[in-house]
Amino acid sequence: MNKIITSVQNPYIKSLVLLQEKAKERKKTGAFLIEGIREIELAVKGGYAIDTILFCSELIPKSFNLSIFQSKETIEISKEVYQKLAYRDTTEGILAVAKTKSFSLEDLKLPENPLILVAEAPEKPGNIGAMLRTADAAKLDAVIIANPKSDVYNPNIVRSSVGCLFTNQIATGTTSEIISFLKERKINFYAATLQNSTYYHTQDYTKPTALVVGTEATGLSEEWRDNATQNIIIPMQGEIDSMNVSVAAAILIYEAKRQRGF
Repeated sequence: MNKIITSVQNPYIKSLVLLQEKAKERKKTGAFLIEGIREIELAVKGGYAIDTILFCSELIPKSFNLSIFQSKETIEISKEVYQKLAYRDTTEGILAVAKTKSFSLEDLKLPENPLILVAEAPEKPGNIGAMLRTADAAKLDAVIIANPKSDVYNPNIVRSSVGCLFTNQIATGTTSEIISFLKERKINFYAATLQNSTYYHTQDYTKPTALVVGTEATGLSEEWRDNATQNIIIPMQGEIDSMNVSVAAAILIYEAKRQRGF
């Protein structure tokens, strides 16, 4: 028989609320929450270990078989408890508590001719989620976040990536660490920046390549600009001199994919 929790004041539920709200708590416990059937399926496929499944029988599809998720525990929760934990209004009544993974650069498994996206200090979870979706669509070999401002398991990133947080190889590190990593592996890297740049479509991305983007507000740090194989720019014909970072990343990624014959 399933355990049932109906009170939002339950100590375990309070601990899960903390997990949703505090990066410090996620780091301390090595756990995070995933919401939605598809997202949990992608996490399992991506090798994430599921500790606990929580479901609301009022909301979960009647035909759905919970046993497809191999978890240590399954807990039924009331609609009130579900709404306290859920980030989205219209989800299928299921949440999972999963174990976090290491995002070490050394754990990346790269092919001989990798195509990588590097994003330096992205601030908005929505932009990070959008870049992860594009990276999945283009089947990139890795996404590396330099000097991360947000915890990668921020629920807004989990949500905005629609599960692509789990389908990409991800690593984090400082700008210096990542530049060393790329140089050691003889991976050319192209920095999207206004300074000393040439048009992005004139470069050859068919060899081992990393495409590097910065924030709309401050762009890339000098370290990237000084060390890049080549600084590149997307031509701007209007009044502004920058575009949304996830859009810029998508343009660069698909030019590289075009050159590689998809």
